[in-house]
Formats: sequence, structure tokens, C-alpha cells
Amino acid sequence: MNQAVRPRIVASVCPHDCPSTCALEVEVFGNRAIGRVRGAEDNAYTAGVICAKVARYAERVHHPDRLKEPLRRIGPKGSGQFAPISWDDALDLVAENFLRAERAHGSEAIWPYLYAGTMGYVMRDGIHRLRHAKNYSGFFSTICVNPAWTGFIAGTGKLAGADPREMAQSDLVVIWGTNAVNTQVNVMTHATRARKQRGAKIVAVDIYMNGTMRQADLPVLIRPGTDGALACAVMHCLFRDDKADWDYLERYTDAPRAFAEHLRARDPAWAARITGAPVDTIEEFARLVGANKRAYFRLGYGFSRSRNGAINMHAASCIAAVTGAWRYEGGGAFHNNGAIFHLNAGLIEGTDLRDPAIRMLDQSRIGAILTGDADALRDGPPVVAMLIQNTNPVSVAPDQEAVKRGFARGDLFVCVHEQFMTDTAKMADLVLPATMFVEHDDFYTAGGSQYILFGPKLIDPPGECRSNHDVICALAQRLGAVHAGFGMTPRELIDATLQKSGWGTLAELEAKRWIDCQPDFAAAHYLDGFGYPDRKFRFKPDWPNVPFRRWHRTHQSPPIPQFPDHWDVIEEADAEHPFRLATSPARGFLNSSFTETPTSLANERRPTVMIHPEDAAGVAVGEGDEVVLGNRRGEVRLHARLFEGVRRGVLIAESLWPNSAYADGRGINTLTGADPVAPFGGAAFHDNKVWLRKAAFPRAFN
Repeated sequence: MNQAVRPRIVASVCPHDCPSTCALEVEVFGNRAIGRVRGAEDNAYTAGVICAKVARYAERVHHPDRLKEPLRRIGPKGSGQFAPISWDDALDLVAENFLRAERAHGSEAIWPYLYAGTMGYVMRDGIHRLRHAKNYSGFFSTICVNPAWTGFIAGTGKLAGADPREMAQSDLVVIWGTNAVNTQVNVMTHATRARKQRGAKIVAVDIYMNGTMRQADLPVLIRPGTDGALACAVMHCLFRDDKADWDYLERYTDAPRAFAEHLRARDPAWAARITGAPVDTIEEFARLVGANKRAYFRLGYGFSRSRNGAINMHAASCIAAVTGAWRYEGGGAFHNNGAIFHLNAGLIEGTDLRDPAIRMLDQSRIGAILTGDADALRDGPPVVAMLIQNTNPVSVAPDQEAVKRGFARGDLFVCVHEQFMTDTAKMADLVLPATMFVEHDDFYTAGGSQYILFGPKLIDPPGECRSNHDVICALAQRLGAVHAGFGMTPRELIDATLQKSGWGTLAELEAKRWIDCQPDFAAAHYLDGFGYPDRKFRFKPDWPNVPFRRWHRTHQSPPIPQFPDHWDVIEEADAEHPFRLATSPARGFLNSSFTETPTSLANERRPTVMIHPEDAAGVAVGEGDEVVLGNRRGEVRLHARLFEGVRRGVLIAESLWPNSAYADGRGINTLTGADPVAPFGGAAFHDNKVWLRKAAFPRAFN
């Protein structure tokens, strides 16, 4: 009777918005509980290592605050006053409101809204099938990838790069614009393997001395939004010191001699004035790049979250072309492997029903859209009904005060399908309880590596939780939406999608656990040419026509520079706003997920802002003091953390805390702007000018 119950160990995959998409092994007890979660050692990229927050995933799955039954609002919007309602009545209510909105304003008045709370194709993207079947307003995803992907593709012509496992074969690993210790621990696995086995050096480029910078042999600390200047100065030195590979440049690039001439005036002294990095540091960075042909540039998302982010990404990616690092194993550049999977997800998304005349609405401009901005609405009808899955815009979207005003509208009906009572759920009219990844079937691709992976249902969900797929199909039936995908199970959708995409069957994937989709060396290193018709890498891209998925308009005023440069369109500090603020990721959270788990909360403690001690002294702020940050968008109260690891005038607020964690209920995205980033939209979360002062009347924090 006292014998311990032994768990089953079952293969799964992390569903979260992290490029690693780790292969997992999960302890399963019966059909109701999970225990420890660990990385799969036999997966060559995961290599047995996962982040601490996913290792303790049982804290999320079995959290007492999980939503377990449908709830209907009975008090004012945002009051948190809800009462239980049956699933049938809840779904009927959604359908009733959607049909009423359609009769009054047309189908485009309904806006299904989603993002990356799960990266599983069935559960994330099935909502598109409903909107296509019903001609609801389109969803143009801009909040993350647009500047980064555009910037990388601008050079290569394709979203793919050298095998990320090759970092272990490198002599120099450059980790640029990603705090991998916080956000993608597997990068550190392979980089440190190169250091131990090959004596490789690690260079990290970032805007504060975070965990990754502290592990680097050469940390390059710069001001936010100045990465393009740093990249230009490094390439200036490579040409100056005869470290450019002219044979490679003439064969594989578009305008190498004009580019070299362009860089003559962009020396380390010029870059030092812009970036804040010392000339000696820039020279040492360039020396390391020039001395090590096997240099691997791992380029993250962080430095693209500025108004000049696409240009900065492109500039950094150009360095590997100047040295010809692409020729070598362990050399080249990498950002994301999205182009290698060639998935035909039309059955999941219902793309055969898509009407191109239906308007697309910009995800990042949800505040302007919900407050009636005609341009944001594309001169169409107001949005009066929404279904929200996999995202928490009242917390994560920029220009938060406008977002809150929009959600507070009395004529807006909102249904949120969620796992916890998030800031967005609190503003909803109807809240539906959602499953977690161990409670449904789905499949995933790993943007940061090269795998297609299957995550099976391992346990039954608690209470009355239903999957995204189940909810979409049930609403389709009530709304008269017709498509083959509504009558299929998740496993049937996965199997059909794999076969249509040329990746075999679900049974084969389930038996193998994952499919390694990595192209051969020549293809991954573009030795047969880059992704443009002339097969040349672009130092001088045609920005309006970079082959990135985009909508009808571009945003580029003033014009983007022809060659890599420092494009001065960022929110520079001024007399009224003497500081620049970046909202970098916290180690214990992943966007707004894990903000409810006890260990993450204990580790992160409370919202803080890092401020250089000399800047703090200038405004009479001490360690732990409550301070107020502000700009034209609003004000935020949080606590000061004195920190020497930033350039003067730079503030770092690691996020993303719920709004309720702040004294005034205003989260950090109160201060971020929703103006579109060139050339194809995006949100500049790390590009904000603010003022800072000590709080006159400190308030109690939760």
C-alpha cells in the first residue's frame, strides 16, 4: 500500500513562443496529472536542456486558479464580477452577438484576434478557418516578427540560415539581440559546447549586462536602436584590415565595392558616438570576426524591436557575407528557419475560403482600432464583436491606455478563451476555460532549430476546459460556417496537413517523435546562391519588395537608407524625456505566461526598472525607491533597481507583469507606442523615450 506510484514518461513538445520549441519528456500519473518535465536528451538541439519555467510546468497545469468553467460577466467591465454559465448557453451567446453584429454592420465588424500563446498549428491557427468561412475582418500579425524577419530576408532572400547546431562547431559565436539565458537557453548549450571543445570565443551584443552578456568573452554594450551603427563599424574594420573575402563577395553579393566605399566614413569612432560602446571594444569585436572564419551570428528578435529594427537586423546579417563565413561549417548567420518547413496549412486555416477583398486589421494597432481610428479601421465599420484566443492584448499590446479604452466600450462584445483570468479576460463579457498543451493533440515547428514535432494529449483537462479547436468547431456550427476542417479531429487535421506538405503521416511522426527538416550544407549555407533570382546576397535591398508576407501598404518615412547604416528614426531622448526605455523579457516569464506560477513570482518579486546609479543620483532616487516613468502615452509606477550594467540614459524594465502588479494598475506597455515600424509594420517595444521621477506619494504594491 505504501509503494510509490511510478509515472509514465511520455514524449511531448513545448508549445510556447520560444524559438527552441524543445522536445520534452513528461512524467504522467494516470490520466489527470503530470509531474516533472525535462528536455529530450536524444533531440540534437534540445540536448536534454530546457528552461526552468517549463521544467516546473506542473505548477501551471495544476494551478488552483485555472479557469475550469464558462463565466458570464455580471458586473461592470473590468470589475472581475462573473457568474457560471453552461457551455451551450455560452456558445449560443457568442453566436447571437456575432450574428447581431453582422446584421447591423456587416461581417467585417467581427474581429477574431489571436497570437502565440500556443505555437501549435491546430490550436493557434484554426480561428482563421472561422474568419475565412464567415468573412470576418482579417488579422495582420505584426507584434513580433515583421521587422526581424524582413531585415534578415532583405539580405538572404529567404528565412533560413546555417544549422543552429553548428554553433558547437564554431570558433566564434556572436549572440546578438537575444538574451538567450532568459529566452532561449539552448543557444547557450551549443555556444558553450564550442567554447569547451574548440576554445571558441563568445561575443554578446545587447543593451544591458544581462545573463548572456555576463557569460560572454566579449560583451558589447550599446544603446537601444544603434545596432546598425555597430555593424557598419565592424564591417568598416574588416574592409580596412583586408579581412573581407573578396572572392566570396564578387561571387555571392550584389554591390560589394560600392558597399565598401559607403563604409569608409563609418569607422569605430563614428559608431562609438552613436552606440556608446568604446572604440577599443568595437575594434576587438572586429578583430575577432576577422580572425575567425568559422564565425556564427545568432541574431535574435530583441534588437529588431525598434523603429529602425529591420535595418539593424539586415546590417548585422551582412557581416557574415563580408567575411565569407557562410563557406564554413560553424559559420554564417541564423535568425529563424521558417522557410524550410513548407507546410500546407490550408485545411487548418481554411485558406480556400479566403476573400482577398476583406480588410486586414493590424494586430499592434488594436488600441486605435477599438477606439474608432478611421485609418486603423481602414475606413471600414467599427469592430463590435471579438473572439480572443492565445493572447492577452490588454497586457501585451502597445499603447495600453488606448487598448483599455477600447475594451471598456459598452457596445463591444468580447469572448475570451483562456487558461487564467488575465487582464484581457477581466474585460470580457464571456470567459471560456481553455486546455493546456498536455490536454490536447497538436503539432509544432521549431523556428530556432529544424524540427517538426508532435505533442499528443497526455491527460484529461480539469473541470469543463475545452480546446481551441473544439470551441471553433462548435461556434462554426451555430454560425452556419461550412468547411471540411470543422468536421475533423485535431489528429485528422495534423495527418492531412503533414501528407499535403510532403512530410509523411501522423503515425510516422508519432513513431519518430520529430522530423529533422534541416537542408543539406550547401543549401543551408547558400553555396548554390541566395534566395533572389540572381542568387546574390543583398547589401542594397529593394526594401518595398523584400519577399516578406505583407499587406497592402508599407511604412517608410523618411526613406530607408540604401545600404546598412544607422537610421535615425528611433525615439531619441530629449529635454522633456531624458531616458530611453526598453521592456526586455524577464527570465521567469514568457510574455504574459508564467506570471501566475508561484516559483516565477517568487523569483521575479515585483516590477522594477534598472537605472544607472549616476542617473539615479541625478534624480535623487535610491535603491528600491518607488518611481514614476512617463511620456505622452501615460505613466507607470514601479521600483528602482540601481544597476551599472546599462549605458547612461538607458532604462530596462524586465517584463511582462500583469497590470494588477503595478500600484496604479497600469502595466509597462502604457509607455510603448503602436505606430507601425517600417517597412511592413511591427511594434517598437524597446524604443521609448520617457521621463523618470521619484514618486511623491509612494503606494502599496500587491
